[in-house]
Amino acid sequence: MGPVYDPFSYAIHEDPYPTYAYMRENAPLYRNEERDFWALSRYEDVLAALRNPGLYSNRNGISLEPDLWGPEAVKTSFFLAMDPPDHGAMRRLLGETFKPRWVRAAEPRVRELTRARLLPLVERGSFDFAGEFAAAVPNDIMCDLVGIPPADWDRIRADNDLLNHCEDGVEVRSAETIAAGFRLAMQYVTLINERRRRPAGDLTSAMIAARVDGEPLTDSQLVAFLFLMVSATNESTGKQIGLAWHHGRRLPDVARAGLNGRAVDWGNETLRYDSPSQMMARTLTRETEIHGTRVPAGARVALLPAAANRDSAVFPDPDRFDLDRDTSALISFGHGPHFCLGAALARLELTVALEEAGRLISDYDVDLDNARAIHSPHQRGWAVLPTEVTRR
Repeated sequence: MGPVYDPFSYAIHEDPYPTYAYMRENAPLYRNEERDFWALSRYEDVLAALRNPGLYSNRNGISLEPDLWGPEAVKTSFFLAMDPPDHGAMRRLLGETFKPRWVRAAEPRVRELTRARLLPLVERGSFDFAGEFAAAVPNDIMCDLVGIPPADWDRIRADNDLLNHCEDGVEVRSAETIAAGFRLAMQYVTLINERRRRPAGDLTSAMIAARVDGEPLTDSQLVAFLFLMVSATNESTGKQIGLAWHHGRRLPDVARAGLNGRAVDWGNETLRYDSPSQMMARTLTRETEIHGTRVPAGARVALLPAAANRDSAVFPDPDRFDLDRDTSALISFGHGPHFCLGAALARLELTVALEEAGRLISDYDVDLDNARAIHSPHQRGWAVLPTEVTRR
């Protein structure tokens, strides 16, 4: 009997990749009876599922937690819990936002907010890279975009950290996590009410003014939209920046090159080698044969993009971190109609964070004995990375 893949297990969170390797080789259609789901880990299978929302549906959401799975998932996941054509209609409400031209125009503000976080930390010499910088920067940028006042940014991020936390082996969310979700919902309701009274030049005001088939979005839809933007979208980017920093500490040649001009390559290979997006769930819409097994309609299927990014059929020597690797085939941002809307912004944030670090820092060390990983069924990353830096 092989290793157990359980996305709620802290052992998996610490290092899922040996289990993923076993699954790709020996159980490409993996079954977890206790949690009642199947899992796909090979690149070709994950890619095919992402391309086929008619068979692998989002209608019950993308999370396996009981209180996040089901027809009500749309209330917290917004268009992530929709299939085409409804999914596309909601995405189109954002217009040009997050598209490449918009992202290019946003770069000066992204750099401004990044530098505002980083410079005081570098002047101190030692700080928590994960909590005080990597997670803070994407949160600042998204809060700024949707119109949340700066005084609330750190509190929003703290509640988002709680929202995504799970206890070891437990799929039911804790009272602390539920309370954090309630506080966030109240914050978003307050923002929506304020923007209804006094519209501003932010994304929340634009969504209030948007229409679908001539009708405005309901308050429930607007709250779900803000949960998606602030409480989901920016989380992965923050984790990705921290993962790049961690692997730079583990591989000094990578850090040296990354801090001295190869920030893009550093970020791209981290996306491939150790993506924060580990698992996304789907509902199988009809009985289907997968790897010789008949999987029933309605089955829950976990797609594992981080496992797919280590598939040797696509990425030679996949367990080696290689700055010269062609990463164009990675699927860290998904694929098909549910390709991550914020992918271009996330890449920019990742690159700018590493570039600005390289502008100020010539070398660094991480106290791994006191580092602390996050624990989430969906994401991988660091909650705490105590860092000492050498200034340029």
